[in-house]
Amino acid sequence: MSDAKALKRTKFQDVFNVIRDEVLEYVKAQNVPQDALEWFHKSLDHNVPGGKLNRGLSVVDSVEILKGRALTDEEYFKAAVLGWCVELLQAFFLVSDDLMDSSITRRGQPCWYRKEGVNLIAVNDSFMLEACIYYLLKKHFRQDPSYVNLLELFLETTFQTEIGQLLDLITAPEDSVDLSKFSLEKHRLIVVYKTAFYSFYLPVALAMYYCNIPHEQVDGSQDPYKLAQSILIPLGEYFQIQDDFLDFAGTPEQIGKIGTDIIDNKCSWCINTALAAASPEQRAVLDSNYGLKNAESEKKVKDVFYAVGVPEKYYKYEEDAYKRIMGLIQTIPEGGLGTDGQVKLQRQVFKSFLDKIYKRQK
Repeated sequence: MSDAKALKRTKFQDVFNVIRDEVLEYVKAQNVPQDALEWFHKSLDHNVPGGKLNRGLSVVDSVEILKGRALTDEEYFKAAVLGWCVELLQAFFLVSDDLMDSSITRRGQPCWYRKEGVNLIAVNDSFMLEACIYYLLKKHFRQDPSYVNLLELFLETTFQTEIGQLLDLITAPEDSVDLSKFSLEKHRLIVVYKTAFYSFYLPVALAMYYCNIPHEQVDGSQDPYKLAQSILIPLGEYFQIQDDFLDFAGTPEQIGKIGTDIIDNKCSWCINTALAAASPEQRAVLDSNYGLKNAESEKKVKDVFYAVGVPEKYYKYEEDAYKRIMGLIQTIPEGGLGTDGQVKLQRQVFKSFLDKIYKRQK
C-alpha cells in the first residue's frame, strides 16, 4: 500500500473511532449493563473496520471530485460518516450472510457467529449494526436538507440487497444442485440487486445528495441520479463478473484466496456462460459434477469451462463492457451535468471507479 493510500485509510479510520464511541455512548445512556456494552463494542470492532473499506472511501472520494477541491474538516467528517454508514450496512449484510452460508472465515479471521459464545446472537448483532446507520444519520444530518433523501436511499438500497440475497439463496443453495434454475439473466438479477446497488450506486448517490445535487435540473436535462444509476449498475455487473472469472481462473497467490464457486454451487457468470454454450455431453458433465466437494469433480467442470471458451468469452465481455461504460460516461458533458454555480455531476466520479477495476487481477 502506498504512503498516500495508507494515510487516507488512517484518516478515514480515525472517524470510525469517533462514531463507534458515539453509538456506544448512546447505548450506555439507555442504562445498559456493562457486559452488554462490551459485547456491542466487540461486535463493532470485529465486524465494521476490517475490510478494504472501498465503499466507504468512495463516498469521500466522490464528494471531493464533485466539489472540485480539498474538503474542509467538517465536510470531510460528514462525508466520512456517510462512508462509515455504508461500511455498517456492509457489516450488517456480512454477519447475517456468513450465518446463512455457514461460512468459516471472513477477512482472515473466524466469522463473528463462530466466535466463542456468539452463535445465533449474531442475528441480533447484525440488526444492531444496521440500527447504527439511522442513529448516525439522525445525529449528524437531521438539520441537513438532504436528510430525508439519505434515509430513503439507505432504506431502499437495503431492501434491494435483501431481494438479491433471496434470489441467490433460493437459486443456488449449497446442498441442492439444480442447474436448470441457472441462467445468465438470473445471474444478472442477483448481481444487480445483491451487489451493484449497495456497492456502486449507494456511495455515489450519497455523495451527490450530500453535495445537494437536485433531481430536477432547471434546464430540463436528465435527472443526474438516473444517469448515475445507468452507469453504476453496469459497472457493478462488470465488477462481479470479474470476481466470478477470477474465482475460476485466478491463482490463490494472485487473488489472495482459493476459488470455491464451483464446489459451493454458486450461480456465477462462468457456469451460466458454460451452460449457454455446452453440448449435450458437456452439459451432462456439468450436471454430474458442479457443486460437488471434491477436486476431481471441480477439475471436470473447469475442463468444460476451458473447452467451451469461458476465458475467451470473458475477455471479449470485458472489452465490450469497458467500451459500453465509457460511452455512458461520455454522455455527461465535459463541464459536468447541472446548473452553473452549483455542484455538478462530473465524469471523473465514474472514471475513477472504472480505472480501479478495469483489467484488475485480484
